[in-house]
Amino acid sequence: MKNSHLIIFASLVLIGIFLTQLNQIPNLNKQLVQAQTTLKQAKASQNKSQAIISNPQSQQDHASGSTKIVTSFVKTFSNQPTSSYSETLKGLASQKVINELTQTFAPSVTFSDKAHYEVPAVAIKNAWGSDLEYLVVTKSDAQSVAYTITYDTDEKLVTDISRLTLKGAFDNEK
Repeated sequence: MKNSHLIIFASLVLIGIFLTQLNQIPNLNKQLVQAQTTLKQAKASQNKSQAIISNPQSQQDHASGSTKIVTSFVKTFSNQPTSSYSETLKGLASQKVINELTQTFAPSVTFSDKAHYEVPAVAIKNAWGSDLEYLVVTKSDAQSVAYTITYDTDEKLVTDISRLTLKGAFDNEK
């Protein structure tokens, strides 16, 4: 009698464990899908890194071409009236950047017909990944302006821009 009670109790415990394990299967499936996605992303990143490491000349050429495009972009928006940004910057920058330049930066920076801006410094802040980050300085007789610019090499567009405060060598505003 005691054995049959013990067998029934053990059977109930085993059935409870079995049902608990069955309830955890959907959660385990979600975790598996997340782990597979993470693995794919890590493999893609590793392949990209290996391609860059195995062919640094290609990465350098890629960055050089992007630097020329960013320099052209800065010269274009620095020396054009804000009213023409939507036409002149199309294909060089995303609509978000064009809107930011038109609404935010242009009123705070003097882009006059008489001022001509040069681009004395274009430096890569971050050259890894599909988004290259640049530090760009523009300079006229009256003022100097610095920007951080993000260039998406996949879309071939400037995707982000922010103005920086200058101090030191380029600070010729009195």
